[in-house]
Amino acid sequence: MPRLWEADPNASFKRRLGKSATELGGTHDDRTCPDIWELSNGDVAIIGRDLTSGYAMRLPRGVSIGADERLVVIPGIMMRTAKEDIPDA
Repeated sequence: MPRLWEADPNASFKRRLGKSATELGGTHDDRTCPDIWELSNGDVAIIGRDLTSGYAMRLPRGVSIGADERLVVIPGIMMRTAKEDIPDA
């Protein structure tokens, strides 16, 4: 059965949501920073630390990570500052 949603690898980066890790004082190295981006098709790209293996065995009931998916973690302040850039509907 085909998935109802599929990521589009051809979508381009449209705009940053929130502030960069440098602006938030979370890094001094712009090349290896967590980030949140809206893509040209409206999807969102998250750049963070891959902690899939660290969380895989302790996911809440009903949560799963597909073979082609990764659980990434970003600083909470990044998501909170992105809130103003994310529409309610």
